[in-house]
Amino acid sequence: MSNVARRFLIQGDVQGVGYRFFAQRAAARHQVLGQVRNCPDGTVEVVAEGSAKDVEEFKKDLVTGPHWSRVGQVEEINIEPTGLYSSFRIER
Repeated sequence: MSNVARRFLIQGDVQGVGYRFFAQRAAARHQVLGQVRNCPDGTVEVVAEGSAKDVEEFKKDLVTGPHWSRVGQVEEINIEPTGLYSSFRIER
């Protein structure tokens, strides 16, 4: 089974509420590789690679977010898998 890759842009109250750490734990649960980072405009950007099923399940967690967040919108962009990730990391 081949991997897929997605870039997610999460808008809402998603910075300063543990969203990146939540995403990292969710990625581990779903065996998704990639990265998450806060953007200067207040959004959170996630790059995820894995099986289509795992990435879709991961997306469901991103839409929900951690307890203190309020996810307003999640934009999903298909990208080419790079195969360069060996883990899911938080970019600072």
